Amino acid sequence: MEEIIKLDEKKLDRIIAHYANTHGEVMSTLEAIQEEEGYIPKEALKYVGEKTGIPLSQLYSVGTFYAGFSLKPRGKHIITLCEGTSCHVRGGPRLLSGLFELLQIPQEERSEKSVTTEDRLFTIEKTRCLGCCSLAPVIKVDEDIYGYLTPKRLPEILKKYEWNDK
Repeated sequence: MEEIIKLDEKKLDRIIAHYANTHGEVMSTLEAIQEEEGYIPKEALKYVGEKTGIPLSQLYSVGTFYAGFSLKPRGKHIITLCEGTSCHVRGGPRLLSGLFELLQIPQEERSEKSVTTEDRLFTIEKTRCLGCCSLAPVIKVDEDIYGYLTPKRLPEILKKYEWNDK
């Protein structure tokens, strides 16, 4: 289901004007939009292209090439699950399955690299390594690292972030 976006054109105009004709104009503009919106709406890419003359294909290429950009809505809290070798052999797949169940991620979305809960509270992103192999298996929620995990500990961890949003 495509989300209907109402763009704040004045906000976009300020972002575009701030980075116009600067070194790294495209990257900086897209970073600022993502900072404001939580992701980069396709409508924002089209608007930036129209206002700056930068081809939409170039904006889209940058937005999809860099892992730090998202063209899909993301959750307020980002859960990064390590799929590196240490995490994998020490239970990473069970953690991922537990997260999917706990957050009620539909079966058809589970193979994607990044999935967001319907309420946009959490996004699960898979990564190759978090650099915490000695703590495997590991997840990172926002900037917090949780190691030596089992699926049983996931509800208590996620509750911390749910409570902060009430």
